[in-house]
Amino acid sequence: MTKFRPCIDLHSGQVKQIVGGTLTTTSADLKTNYVSRLPASHFAKMYQDHGLTGAHVIMLGPGNEEVAKEALAEWKGGLQVGGGITDKNARQWIEWGAERVIITSFLFPSGKFSQEHLESVLASLDGDKGKLVIDLSCRKKEDTWFVAMNKWQTITDMEVNEASIKSLEPYCSEFLIHAADNEGLQKGIDEELVGKLSEWCSIPVTYAGGGRNLQDLDHVKTLSGGRVDLTIGSALDIFGGSGVTFQDCVEWNRQSPL
Repeated sequence: MTKFRPCIDLHSGQVKQIVGGTLTTTSADLKTNYVSRLPASHFAKMYQDHGLTGAHVIMLGPGNEEVAKEALAEWKGGLQVGGGITDKNARQWIEWGAERVIITSFLFPSGKFSQEHLESVLASLDGDKGKLVIDLSCRKKEDTWFVAMNKWQTITDMEVNEASIKSLEPYCSEFLIHAADNEGLQKGIDEELVGKLSEWCSIPVTYAGGGRNLQDLDHVKTLSGGRVDLTIGSALDIFGGSGVTFQDCVEWNRQSPL
């Protein structure tokens, strides 16, 4: 059944909430909704205390490894981690305490999907797909969606559709889908995408992007028949938002039948 899944987004060593489409190489382009004075480990402990499994830690660019490791150390085996994950470091992140590793960019060298890279990262995890999450964060292109990588700035050759989902499911345990065009804007979810994901995915999938309040949790639950989870970031009070309190989301999970 649909549940609220929290996040810890890291940028330049700090917990931040960022407007997704503005993560370019030029700092002047960056639009930040919130910068926390609290360390990532604080949020990791908060999530652990409330039993919020499946939370993801995303490293947006360089300078985030140490704070990510601190968060993982706070809740060993309780958090997923993504951002810069490759076949060379995936196993290391599991050893540092990640429950699962999340990959995107490594699968798309020069923006083109590589089956070889997918099999390589899975091999580095001893073939244990239970430790792998594939992030198919995407941007809308006309009437469909394409996977976006490199801080959501590079559109790849992979369309997000039933065929691509089915081809990847044998290699991972979950999908994470950021709707980059909605990320950080608090203007509502991509309803069409949520509906499609519920039809296409037979393994757990978490949608992020535009979530504003408890009504959006209810909406995702209805749209997906309880098959898609929702991450709310910028709208949360713990990240400076006014749309919904963290405590209310925790309570929503408790009241939602599993």
